[in-house]
Amino acid sequence: MSKKTSKSKAALSSQILLKKSQEAEVVALGTGKKDEDGKNIGFQVKKGDKVLISKYGGTEVKLDDVEYQLVREDDILGIIG
Repeated sequence: MSKKTSKSKAALSSQILLKKSQEAEVVALGTGKKDEDGKNIGFQVKKGDKVLISKYGGTEVKLDDVEYQLVREDDILGIIG
């Protein structure tokens, strides 16, 4: 595992990694957010879900020559398949 990949995985903690496009497939999930009591709040989406994301939401990342969009769950407009 390269250092670049390790840093990218650390940044995933409360975010979702998607293949780049407005219509996207969830390829990885972070650990989720924490509530006021410190309990983990799970994601509503799961790996493999097809989703529609906000046009300007998230951050573009490139891992192993593949472009992805790193987004918060709030940037997902809906599950489409």
